[in-house]
Amino acid sequence: MSDTVVETHDLSVRFGGVHAVNSVNFRLEERELRCLIGPNGAGKSTFFKCLTGQVAVGHNDGRVRIRGQDVTGWRPYDIVRLGVGIKTQTPSVMNGLTVEENLWLSARRVHPREAVRDVVQAVIAQMSLEGIARRQLGELAHGQRQLVEIGIVLAQHPWLILLDEPAAGITHAEADRLVEIIHQVNQKATIVVVDHDMQFVRSLGGRVTVLHQGAVLREGPVDEVLADQKVREVYIGSRAK
Repeated sequence: MSDTVVETHDLSVRFGGVHAVNSVNFRLEERELRCLIGPNGAGKSTFFKCLTGQVAVGHNDGRVRIRGQDVTGWRPYDIVRLGVGIKTQTPSVMNGLTVEENLWLSARRVHPREAVRDVVQAVIAQMSLEGIARRQLGELAHGQRQLVEIGIVLAQHPWLILLDEPAAGITHAEADRLVEIIHQVNQKATIVVVDHDMQFVRSLGGRVTVLHQGAVLREGPVDEVLADQKVREVYIGSRAK
């Protein structure tokens, strides 16, 4: 049996005359940690949304497969039902409920009622949310919300986790903690991270895919990719120090 759990074949998406995603072939292995980077307009978000079903892919525009199953054109909730956890830039959360209540609602979607309390407490401990567990989500700072939103994903125990900009707006200490959490979760789950923070990407390690003008520019181990001259020219520039 193949260890490939996510695969795209000649995936393409056009918006008018613009190729947002241009014949992308992508493979992700079981329990791999992959970072997806690129300059603004490179196609990262569109490619991410193709994997999650948020952008529909036409029948003549390539294929998306998850664990060998063709999910091209599937809706997001059908993809989630396969055991996929998704943190988008615009999350669906209940600001008027506490952190604990949000986690409870997420966990209850997939776990029996008698198991939910233990799942929620485990996520609170894993994400170091004890100090804010009883606070309403709408009262939290942005960085705290980011951690809670990831916790909401983890509460469903997905085997594949897709994180869009998880380090955006968080402190250095929160970023360091998030790196630890992602590495811990990666022992059991496959993870794709889309992010702009190069220090965060370096800290995560693993393999990196660079998109540029909708196509794959470079792919490989993080240190090799971030040292590549073409990558530095189109995206990183002076920030890659």
